[in-house]
Amino acid sequence: MLHFENDYNEGAHPKLLETLLETNEENLAGYGLDSYTELATQKIREASGCPEAQVTFLTGGTQTNQIVIDTVLAPYEGVLAARTGHIATHEAGAIEFTGHKVLELPQEHGKIRASDVKYFLENFYADGNHEHMVFPGMVYISQPTEYGALYTYKELQKLSQVCQVHELPLFIDGARLGYGLAAKENDVDLPALAELADVFYIGGTKLGALLGEAVVFTSNNQPKHFATQVKQHGALLAKGRVISVQFDRFFTNNLYLKIGQEALNYAEQLKTILREKGYQFYYESPTNQQFVIVENEQLKTLAEKVVYSFWEKYDDKHTVIRLATSWSTTQEDIDRLKEIL
Repeated sequence: MLHFENDYNEGAHPKLLETLLETNEENLAGYGLDSYTELATQKIREASGCPEAQVTFLTGGTQTNQIVIDTVLAPYEGVLAARTGHIATHEAGAIEFTGHKVLELPQEHGKIRASDVKYFLENFYADGNHEHMVFPGMVYISQPTEYGALYTYKELQKLSQVCQVHELPLFIDGARLGYGLAAKENDVDLPALAELADVFYIGGTKLGALLGEAVVFTSNNQPKHFATQVKQHGALLAKGRVISVQFDRFFTNNLYLKIGQEALNYAEQLKTILREKGYQFYYESPTNQQFVIVENEQLKTLAEKVVYSFWEKYDDKHTVIRLATSWSTTQEDIDRLKEIL
């Protein structure tokens, strides 16, 4: 079977595994107090152009989203997000589980507009009963979005300006950030994220890490006793080295960006093949996820040889599926898929 269902269906990138093996017998302090955590933190600060950034390493995306949102928000606050945002759809109510409501906004290919955020906030405070409602306390977006779309610098700048006016932190989910940074159409780099976001994270799991995400608070704004609150969520790893060793390697010789670029090279080939074979794109993403509309009868045949991801029902006879390239995609995979399609 060919696997194009996601970007985390294999274990870890060989260079990261190699680094884990090389450091395996080193005796290191626990709970993020090891030398590799300090090295990785410093490299992320340098790459982000943010020398005062506060960096914490967590294990996965849902855990990261929940911890950041729960620790930043007051008990009476919720988080503004696209109705297709990961925290609103595919995280099993993890945010609501902590007592915070996800306040959904209109979206296009997963992106929200600064004007819609502004409209929501102005209408909220114009409501004479707003003291009886969940207050908007944060804006959450993904870069890339769940549809593989990218925010431009100007779009992020506008969002950031609205957030500043209303004193709301802007949180950017970077689960697939490496694929976004490598995209030809992208004009947002790590220093831009550090400039415009109050907190963002650099995804490792979907870029070839065995596990791990790097949370970056950009302006000395990390919640008080953050490590303690991380532990309250059951997320403080005794063997924190497992994540920091990988991020130290990610940010050595631009490995993080190189991995993203390789996956996007395969994504470009995939798009060309899909066009040549006459597939209809639901959304033609500039990143590693591609969404096509396929007849349900055709899906039965496809599923015999290719593992894809169901995305959503298009109509009674068609389904939107996702095909994703990743750090583990090979040229052989692409060539075989071309034959099957």
